[in-house]
Amino acid sequence: MTPLRIPVAIVSLAVFSLFLSGCKASDVAPEPGQQKVSVRVSEVSGGESQDMPLRFSGIVRATQRATLTFQVSGTLKEQAVELGQKVQAGDLLARVYNPGLEPARDSARARLEELRTQYQQAQREWERSSRLHERGVVSEQTLEQLAARRDSLEASVATARASLAEATQLLEESTLRAPFSGRVEALLVERDEFVAAGQPVMRLSSPEGREVEVRVPAYLLDHVELEQTLPVWSVQDRSRPAQSGSVVEIAQASAIRGELHPVLVSLPVNTLEPGQPVEVGITPVRESAITVPLLSVIRNAEGVSVFRVRDNVASRVAVEVDRVVGERVVVTSGDLSPGDLVVYAGMTRLADGDAVEVR
Repeated sequence: MTPLRIPVAIVSLAVFSLFLSGCKASDVAPEPGQQKVSVRVSEVSGGESQDMPLRFSGIVRATQRATLTFQVSGTLKEQAVELGQKVQAGDLLARVYNPGLEPARDSARARLEELRTQYQQAQREWERSSRLHERGVVSEQTLEQLAARRDSLEASVATARASLAEATQLLEESTLRAPFSGRVEALLVERDEFVAAGQPVMRLSSPEGREVEVRVPAYLLDHVELEQTLPVWSVQDRSRPAQSGSVVEIAQASAIRGELHPVLVSLPVNTLEPGQPVEVGITPVRESAITVPLLSVIRNAEGVSVFRVRDNVASRVAVEVDRVVGERVVVTSGDLSPGDLVVYAGMTRLADGDAVEVR
């Protein structure tokens, strides 16, 4: 081989190598990314629907209140408070006079002392007879009789002590004292009037809390629950914003036709005063059926389903068709929620888990 042919061969080999390397580079080029399926979607409708609030009237009252009475009858001889006066727990409010209470207590006390003396005497006689019985002077029968008399007097002493406690308690019931700190709302009996046992004498309320009771039909009891917040409007000042009350008590429905049932609502302190007329709003909440577009429902070998789109990914969700309403279908599914997006166009090229592009 001549010297001129050797360089030409080397150059040809280098060019061929570069050509092969270029072909290999083109053979291993990366494939383009997966194409997104273009679809159109619509929202799932349904869920809870709220109507306009229904208003029920009531009167604000104190949370802690009491109508006070005497447990004994008599003439009202002392009334130590006035209407609207503030009182503390234990303060004297009123007193009645009954001519039979003090003599009954004194008689019970005297009877107790009499029986106690007889019992002590019987105890001493039994002790002396016991010593004589040990010497054989007193018979067993006599000793047993003395013991029986002593035990009988002991029981009588206990009965007399209970009678004295009862008479003392009845005398104390002739005095009326405040059970809690508050304000006198009403005086129902005038001085020197006769008061029967259990007859209301005065009303007392505490300023610590406020509440209002409204009566609602039985069907609305399912739309309220304990600690639920309800709006409360003042009737006297319509421009005043509604206060937020909390449900504390709910009555149970009864079988009486047309009966209204009480719902007790607690009010914030320092908002509404007792005696003010108010309205409490209760909003019925109804469950509406879940519906999807008719075009979104597809049927395959696995059953009826729709494609739900989340994060630009379509997933198949099984549904049960209830009925068709116009251009929508009422469905039942535990996986669909109101507001979800379902595909209604572009499903022919769509599979479970495909990436989608929403148009």
